[in-house]
Amino acid sequence: MAEPAGQSGEQNVELRSGEVTLRGTVTVPAGPAGRRPGIVLVHGAGPETRAKYQAEARAMARAGFVVLSYDKRTAGYSLTQRSYAQLADDALAGVQLLSGRSDVDPGKIGLWGFSEGGWVAPLAAARSTRVSYVVLVGASGVSPARQQAWHLGNKLRHEGVSGSLLGTVPVTGTRLTRDAGLFPEADYDPLPTLRRLRQPVLALWGNDQQSPPAESATAIEQALRDGGNTDVTLRFFPHADHKLHTSPDGFQRNEELVPGYVDTMASWVAGQGHRANDALPRQARQSHALAPLPGYEASGAQAAVFVFMAASFAAYLLAELARRLRRRPAAPGAGRAPRWLAATGLATVLGFLGYFGFVTMTLTTGPVLGGRPVLWLLLQLLTAGVVLAAAATAMGWWRARSSATGRTRARLGLLGLTSTVFVPWALFWGLMMP
Repeated sequence: MAEPAGQSGEQNVELRSGEVTLRGTVTVPAGPAGRRPGIVLVHGAGPETRAKYQAEARAMARAGFVVLSYDKRTAGYSLTQRSYAQLADDALAGVQLLSGRSDVDPGKIGLWGFSEGGWVAPLAAARSTRVSYVVLVGASGVSPARQQAWHLGNKLRHEGVSGSLLGTVPVTGTRLTRDAGLFPEADYDPLPTLRRLRQPVLALWGNDQQSPPAESATAIEQALRDGGNTDVTLRFFPHADHKLHTSPDGFQRNEELVPGYVDTMASWVAGQGHRANDALPRQARQSHALAPLPGYEASGAQAAVFVFMAASFAAYLLAELARRLRRRPAAPGAGRAPRWLAATGLATVLGFLGYFGFVTMTLTTGPVLGGRPVLWLLLQLLTAGVVLAAAATAMGWWRARSSATGRTRARLGLLGLTSTVFVPWALFWGLMMP
């Protein structure tokens, strides 16, 4: 639906993408009537709405752009399901809407892709000649899984964490999430699409702690040039975060956009300079590709091991509780050590699951002592307790093996088997590592 030229402010619109209708806002610059460059804002990851991009939309409108921001689709986009190709269709629906407006220059309609949008916008642009330029902000030149592991490692280090948890959450956790199907598009390779891209590209990064900036800039530029596209400009803003909001360290985010960011965009689109690349920024750590989990470590095996250990430890404790309620004496070999083994084992398994979920969801670790989160240290101490109790249980069973009943030997045998499974499980998750 076209709008009259010269009208300023914000106009609510709807755009149709396949079977989905998306609600959006067109932010129009004030000033005399005339055709202006248009730009469609393509979201970062998650259930993003246009409200999260209000500062960008208004700043770009003040710089002379007609800006479309829209609410991200919910149909087909969730924790376990997403398609970058489908999101690219949504972005192209936005381009079609802007191309029908009388206040937009149809030869200057571009896509702005932030974070996840840095994978989506090039995919859309490579499929449409209506897109005349692409602006990437905080884009990643590596796969989503690789970027996520790098980002989580940075966040934990920023919290003061060192030691085994730096492998457990960023690396092992990401590999398991991907294997379990909870990380759709995890292995998406952005480089083939970039090699097909023919539009001019402006790529911008701050002191990025979410997408590896030096690696990404190098990979993106090389892919574009390999495809024959030499119109690529790389710019870096050291006092900004992933979204190019002002930040002293790349982690803390302020509300205002970093000075020079939108002006750079406006002059670049207008063809008035800013075509020279900045020097690559310093990137403290390299990202690394994540190998798939072998079958014996895969999500299904992990779930089975977890259920087996929790059920076995809990069953022993419940049987001991029933014995005490009936006031029956403990059988030979089934004294205090097996009870400690079952109790510490159950506490460790359930405590690990809760803490791992907490850290993964909140990206916080709680208080840190000597580079180790206090709760992680507690889990490691419990793990040591399980190993000691298992050794004591084995010794007690050996001494009483001739006098123990068949039922007692079976219960202790199951507990011993569970302990045997527990040790490699704890090693895998870093609970027995420094």
